[in-house]
Amino acid sequence: MRKGRTLKAVIPGGSSAPVLPASIMMECTMDYDSIAKAGSMLGSGAVIVMDDTRCMVDSLLRLSYFYMHESCGQCTPCREGTGWMHRVIERIANGQGRPEDIDLLNSVADNIQGRTICALGDAAAMPVRAMIKHFRDEFIHLIEHKTRKVAATA
Repeated sequence: MRKGRTLKAVIPGGSSAPVLPASIMMECTMDYDSIAKAGSMLGSGAVIVMDDTRCMVDSLLRLSYFYMHESCGQCTPCREGTGWMHRVIERIANGQGRPEDIDLLNSVADNIQGRTICALGDAAAMPVRAMIKHFRDEFIHLIEHKTRKVAATA
């Protein structure tokens, strides 16, 4: 971590792996079993480390854009779902989110995961579900107050 910063979250296995908050990550060793028990995976091993200045809504906005862009469009759940998730996250990030958007994101992710020809749909859904699970308070704060809990770093 940079001087004066604290660990906030880690995505231990590349962008498709579920995010883990610092409190859980610091109890893990970087091995497959420990990370799996914590609810994530090592995947590609491309570790993404975020400090306390990072807005998790902005992080998810960037990830959702990537998966929307990468969808080949062959599967309806992925083609429509990744775009839908990105637009809802973008709405939240722009201060226009609605309280029901959090449940909507989880529902869309549930309807993508396990229903596509390739793994891209699962890869797009897992970060959404994990970000909401572990950082729901940041989404709620942005929806209710139209401001981030931390400075925007998009």
